Amino acid sequence: MKNEYFVIGLMSGTSLDGLDIAACKFNYNKHWNYQIIKALTIKYPDELKHELSNAFYSGDQQLTQLDDKYGNYIGTQLQEFILGLPEIPELICSHGHTVFHRPADGITIQIGSGKRIHELVNIPVVNNFRQQDVLLGGQGAPLVPLGDEILFSNYDCCINLGGFSNISWKSANKRLACDMSPCNILLNSIASKLNLAFDKNGEISRSGTLIEELYIKWNQIEFFNKKAPKSLGREWFENHYLNDLSESRFEPNDLLFTATEHVAEQISKFIFTIGTENANYLFTGGGAHNIYLMERLSHYFGQKLNPSEDYQLIDFKEAIVFAFLGLLRILGKINVLSSVTGAVKDHSAGDIWT
Repeated sequence: MKNEYFVIGLMSGTSLDGLDIAACKFNYNKHWNYQIIKALTIKYPDELKHELSNAFYSGDQQLTQLDDKYGNYIGTQLQEFILGLPEIPELICSHGHTVFHRPADGITIQIGSGKRIHELVNIPVVNNFRQQDVLLGGQGAPLVPLGDEILFSNYDCCINLGGFSNISWKSANKRLACDMSPCNILLNSIASKLNLAFDKNGEISRSGTLIEELYIKWNQIEFFNKKAPKSLGREWFENHYLNDLSESRFEPNDLLFTATEHVAEQISKFIFTIGTENANYLFTGGGAHNIYLMERLSHYFGQKLNPSEDYQLIDFKEAIVFAFLGLLRILGKINVLSSVTGAVKDHSAGDIWT
């Protein structure tokens, strides 16, 4: 095993902000460290964003075509990105875009053909990180906690405020993790009613008032009383929220206020359930930029909460971690923890294209 590896990680979240690309150096000297060499988010063209957003409704043939098309898009973006790097990376690790995630039915599908990416960049590719875990009886998510355990062990809890909020924490020398609530997938869906990609800093949310009937209804959703391991997908979100969001009698600012309150309460409720309310937290993900959401979390936690001061870490943590998970896969090391996903065993997951 070498001491240094140059790896690219790619992430596309449920909120469809764009394609996150992070080129990282990973160094090993008794323990792992990382350094971001270059990172950026590429906004999706409107047509591709629409196709990815609606992939859930596609038939098998359409999905196969989109898998290839999205892989082609990723590979093309990588070709240009790599030109701006000081050296050629030795590995590409792509999470892909999640279309279906129903672990109870043995299904999780992420598109973005690893074969096509490899053909375009001629660099080994690792993708399809989740499927093996589901086949082993796990949730297939979250996978980032192993990276939290190794790369961010100086934090007691790592909380990602992405499309869904998720958390990983240490308990009795075990790393545990799960999804906690919808986050940006809910907030951005409401913002889209105002033709906005998102509610910047939560300013529109701040101007609203509580819709009590929705607040009560959402807080009673069965998922919030389940214990870890548990995970969320778009199907769950659409089943529980979309009908309410489509009702014309609710104003968007009131919906945003209510949704923000709901998200903050459910996250804090989970934190108190697992007894980590006085922990050292790392907050990352797009929601960490939402000033009003962070204020409401601070209110419920009973302490001032701040996102990481490292903006690259906030925006690219998941891309960094998937770069690392892919590296572990190539090295033949464990990259999925059964304590987190509920699989029958720890394992090394991901398809390799060389």
